[in-house]
Amino acid sequence: MKRILDSGTAATFLALFLFLGSTKIALAQTPDNTAKADEKRAADTMQDSKEQSSVTEHSIRVDGQTLPYKATAGTIILKDAKGEPTGSMFYIAYTRSDVEDLSRRPVAFFYNGGPGSSTIWLHMGAYGPKRVATVDAAPTPPAPYKLVDNEDTLLGVTDEVFIDAMGTGFSHALGKAQNKDFWGVDQDVEAFAQFITTYITENNRWNSPKFLIGESYGTFRSAALGNYLQSRDNVDLNGIVLMSSVLDLGTISFYPGEDLAYVLYVPSYAATACYHKVMSCPSDLDGFLEQARQFAETDYADALLKGAKLSQAERESVAKKLSQFTGLSEDYVLKADLRVNLPQFMEELQRTKGLTTGRLDSRFSGDSIDPLAEYAFNDPQSSALSSAYTAAFNQYIREDLKFGQNMTYNVEANFAGASWDWKHNEGRGYGFPGAPNVEPDLVEALISNPNLHVEVENGIYDLATPFFETEYTMDHLDLPANLKSHVQLKYYDAGHMMYVSPSAHAKLTANVTAFIENSLKGQQ
Repeated sequence: MKRILDSGTAATFLALFLFLGSTKIALAQTPDNTAKADEKRAADTMQDSKEQSSVTEHSIRVDGQTLPYKATAGTIILKDAKGEPTGSMFYIAYTRSDVEDLSRRPVAFFYNGGPGSSTIWLHMGAYGPKRVATVDAAPTPPAPYKLVDNEDTLLGVTDEVFIDAMGTGFSHALGKAQNKDFWGVDQDVEAFAQFITTYITENNRWNSPKFLIGESYGTFRSAALGNYLQSRDNVDLNGIVLMSSVLDLGTISFYPGEDLAYVLYVPSYAATACYHKVMSCPSDLDGFLEQARQFAETDYADALLKGAKLSQAERESVAKKLSQFTGLSEDYVLKADLRVNLPQFMEELQRTKGLTTGRLDSRFSGDSIDPLAEYAFNDPQSSALSSAYTAAFNQYIREDLKFGQNMTYNVEANFAGASWDWKHNEGRGYGFPGAPNVEPDLVEALISNPNLHVEVENGIYDLATPFFETEYTMDHLDLPANLKSHVQLKYYDAGHMMYVSPSAHAKLTANVTAFIENSLKGQQ
């Protein structure tokens, strides 16, 4: 779950906003040891460069209908221009066993984000035929965990392929390549594109309707990947689902001298403050959030834009209103110069209760590690769920799918001091390099394929990718008028992983099911 952030100080929190990191001691090697290591690596590469798979038969009952399906846990080998293996990407595919015409059966590709996260979250929480039972908005007790049939799987409308990024799951580099060679915006896109084109070739799915469904950084990946597949590989898509989306990382980054993120977080702060009852809120939450939007984009944005020219009277007036929408005291807001960043909000909102507020899902709370700290040190939602997902998947993959014996499944990538390469060739725009932005990729994908549709899923308690940020992004895509309706937004009373809430999970599945079905109308 720590697939977006772990932090200590504010500097660490903000600098590693979308990273996972770890350290490893490098051991010196003698020439003899190096030679032996190279020989072993060559032998391992020869063995790993052969694609592996385990196929098992299953069935699940959904909406009164029994769905027979085949589960394939396996690997696809990536190769360079010379045909040499560079990586082995692990996946789990679920395909209906009773389908005769594959050209009429959609296939959807799923992945999480991080960057540096495996895909167990979407797999075991949202869409796979099995899910781990967890407690909503509170810590799930320790093992034994319960694995149950997932009635909210999408197998009723599409085959499913869950993909683990390089360095996560069982995916790893081969030959002379290293995992870090794949750790970058464009490098990652190229790997996923090669995986998808290889998969549809090996499984005769070129003529099947195709969908991309990504979460968090997975939405960032989807925008660039969708455009790459269509423009480079001639793989037109039927639809893209963006779950907890961010396409411009600058919109969620609290840079010195840049005020946009402060504006875009206000409605999510308001929803969170109401949920925890730290202030009096009207019964009409939707109406209150609309008021928060209006305040954020008018009075608040105008005040921040003035900077040092803002008068004391104006400052106090805005602080009072900001307090009424965030639950933070006027004094605290004034001391913060009207700018309360995310880790400060997480730690301050419930300070009097000794609690830290969740980031991925602000409905979650946990005891503060340091009640005197200015910034949050942890994310209570991550701590509440990670063990359940990890344990359930490790048992499931080996016992049910018969794969991975004597192998280590990496829930998160071990960056070992390596850095994610954020450079990306956007193809549009003018100016100096800044925060990576894949909005132009999504625009190009929609324009080049006028039959493509996009649905964006938003949790109102998501403080990692706040819903007002997504609205701002989608309102600034600069699409032709006839294509604006091809992007639709949906909302859930939940957080980043909206499927953690049972009611939101059912609504999510209904929405995505309808999206897939509507995207296919008139195309088959």
